[in-house]
Amino acid sequence: MPSSEPSANVLLVEGVDDKHVVQHLSSKLAPDLQFDCSEKGGSDQLLKAISVEMKVSGRRAIGILMDANDSPEARWQAIANRLNAKDVALPEAPVQGGAVIPADPRIGVWLMPDNQSDGELEDFVVQLLPQGDPVWPLAGRFIDSIPQEHRKFSQKKEKRARLHAWLATRQTPMQMGMAIGAESLDPHAQIATRFVDWLAKLFGKQQ
Repeated sequence: MPSSEPSANVLLVEGVDDKHVVQHLSSKLAPDLQFDCSEKGGSDQLLKAISVEMKVSGRRAIGILMDANDSPEARWQAIANRLNAKDVALPEAPVQGGAVIPADPRIGVWLMPDNQSDGELEDFVVQLLPQGDPVWPLAGRFIDSIPQEHRKFSQKKEKRARLHAWLATRQTPMQMGMAIGAESLDPHAQIATRFVDWLAKLFGKQQ
């Protein structure tokens, strides 16, 4: 029977896709790392959950994983405001490689894709595509060929549409996390190893 005790280490994420990508990457690159991944159902809900999670008894470390969207700086400030209310100070600007703050509990922040750029989870995952993959440009051409009047996605979401078109061409069409698990996407890509290094700094045993 699963334990009802809250985990000492928890990563807060916006949704199920984030959760599955993180779980598959950590399973591949850091299988001994112990943490729970808690999906909050969106950015607003995640921000509201920060103060609640910080009060959990026995909590050692909390990770905050959010999309940068159109402005990493604005998203960073939104997180900083929540942490400031708990007397935890983030650096003034997003930190390359992810932030880890030695508070109690320890706090980590990573903005998808890379703590520097606008974007979201899919912009991170695109960087796990095999170099020179021949289907990737074809997926782009398919998306480009859809007439504007039939598009159900905005221009900002074209990369997301292109990625999911590419995923649909696998021998077994799959979601992003499963594609990492199957190594159709490269879990050893540089951005993936940097991300898992951040997880290890946050959730690993401290000296």
